[in-house]
Amino acid sequence: MASSSILTIPNLLTFLRMALIPVFASLLVYGYTFSALVVFVIAGVSDGVDGFLARKFNQESELGTIMDPIADKLLMTTAFIILTFPGILPPVRHLPVPFWVTAAVIGRDVLIISVAGAIYIMTDFRGFVPSWLGKVSTLVQVIAVALVLFSAVTGYFIFLPTTYSIVVFFAFISGFHYIFHVARLMKEEEAKSS
Repeated sequence: MASSSILTIPNLLTFLRMALIPVFASLLVYGYTFSALVVFVIAGVSDGVDGFLARKFNQESELGTIMDPIADKLLMTTAFIILTFPGILPPVRHLPVPFWVTAAVIGRDVLIISVAGAIYIMTDFRGFVPSWLGKVSTLVQVIAVALVLFSAVTGYFIFLPTTYSIVVFFAFISGFHYIFHVARLMKEEEAKSS
């Protein structure tokens, strides 16, 4: 059962991740790529840790359920947008991130938010939870951004073209899978209430 408490450790970690977004963005824009990588890794690790702690210590909350995916989407959208700008990263092959990769990442989030918003307005359904494919897609994006920053810091660009293709593949399939995932959740809720 989800708790209504706000000041739980998982929620505080989610708030920390959101607070790190402008720090990460500023470090990138001002050329502190290694420091940006460190901050991004901390933010990425906090995402896994907050979910683990919430389950382990039964501190899952309605606020956390809403804020955690929002924090993920804000972090990843910020990262991909900035990493697409020319001149932000050092001149390494396959950088900056191609626009089509960033468009796929943002397009997936727009699709998910649009579907969820439309369903909520029409049916008042609130039981939105991430799909397993959505979690895999987010993990792939986190690894991709870390690899991009690592490449920018070290000058090694190994696996970047493949990484971009994998990011787009998972963004595409997880976005469309979410529609079917939500439809199943709605059927399950209807079955419980009938």
